[in-house]
Amino acid sequence: MAHCWCGSGLPYEDCHKKSDLRLEALHKKGERVPPKTLVKNAAQIEGIRRASKINSLVLDAVAEKIRVGMTTGEIDRIVDRTTRALGGIPAPLNYEGFPKSVCTSVNDVVCHGIPSDGVVLKEGDIVNVDCTTIVDGFYGDASRMFTFGPLSPAAEKLVRVTKESVEIAVEHLYPCCHLGDVGFYIDRHARKNGFSVVREIGGHGCGLKMHEEPYVCHIGKKGKGMVLVPGMIFTIEPMINEGSPLFTVDKTDGWQVRTIDGGLSAQVEHMILITEEGYEILSA
Repeated sequence: MAHCWCGSGLPYEDCHKKSDLRLEALHKKGERVPPKTLVKNAAQIEGIRRASKINSLVLDAVAEKIRVGMTTGEIDRIVDRTTRALGGIPAPLNYEGFPKSVCTSVNDVVCHGIPSDGVVLKEGDIVNVDCTTIVDGFYGDASRMFTFGPLSPAAEKLVRVTKESVEIAVEHLYPCCHLGDVGFYIDRHARKNGFSVVREIGGHGCGLKMHEEPYVCHIGKKGKGMVLVPGMIFTIEPMINEGSPLFTVDKTDGWQVRTIDGGLSAQVEHMILITEEGYEILSA
């Protein structure tokens, strides 16, 4: 009995045969199907699940200690120290030149905020902490919003709607739904509440690398785009802006993305596995 093409060491019939037949049938119907390499095997999923669990524990450690008066540099040290204590490696550190172990995006920073001892958290701030962890070569990825009251009504609403948009999109995931569904539900909820969604930066496949295909745009058309099949793992991480969806990239560091109009931006990221029954949130 031949081993599966994916390298799992299992017989093809016990590994990817069912998935391959499903993809072939969908392709014949004219659907856009994912490459076979985007469908993880059982061993890979288990490794990714372990990395994702540790990633969530790192974010839990941040949640326990984050406070007004703390610098974002301190958050970086908490993440680095906790990740290594749990047997992981902080994936952002030195990734394409990124200088820190986590991204901390405060107020008008859309994403890729660089932690600094010069940035002190104060009342009224909103901050996204985006954490990615490597464990035994597998990746877990998620981000959370933290707020420091009292918030302005606009800030409170923005953070709440961003969380709701992710929850709504996740609730509509099921085997063989479409990638466009994710963007459709997020964009609809954001616009209904008077906010805008960043189109050019989005979610992505994850697990064996920090960034894999497919690109997950948070604006989309229902029933359109790639079919999402069991075994696929990706992030849903909309960046939702108070005002314009346009942004600028800091020319001095080449990383920090800010809203073009100085308005607030919020982001929440879940890492998702599509299963035969529906979905599993791996890290959040």
